[in-house]
Amino acid sequence: MTDKNNKKLLTLCLIHQAPKILLGMKKRGFGAGRWNGFGGKLDPGETLEDAAKREFREEAGIGVKDLEKVGILEFEFQGNPEILEVHIFRVSGFSGEPTESEEMKPQWFHIDEIPFDKMWPDDKYWLPLFLEKKKFRGKFLFGEADSVLNWELTEVKNI
Repeated sequence: MTDKNNKKLLTLCLIHQAPKILLGMKKRGFGAGRWNGFGGKLDPGETLEDAAKREFREEAGIGVKDLEKVGILEFEFQGNPEILEVHIFRVSGFSGEPTESEEMKPQWFHIDEIPFDKMWPDDKYWLPLFLEKKKFRGKFLFGEADSVLNWELTEVKNI
């Protein structure tokens, strides 16, 4: 779903059960070969929350019970006019066991062993805020080889 401002709305969900976090190895498509949260685009008529829950179920076999929006990040890629507006959700209640799908291979990581070197390079900036249960907004500009050329990140009270 792309709005009139050339923004594509996406969701990203993470389960943080201290001291662990659930990440998924993306097996195909955009971001393949990287550890990430679970999420994706909205289907027509779907709310952000509904999309987040559906994507988590499809990618990791987990039913989401409690969901809280904690961040909004905008990603721009140099030379591409489309902006990805990603709504970040914290999952505190869920049912089921993480199960590998065609798209993702879920794995729990201790927060001291998060594989930042095998994730999107922006994660090292905002994930610490997520782990501290803070809310945030940010923008990232990517260049060649997915390098972060410019970024801004602000802690906020409300999303």
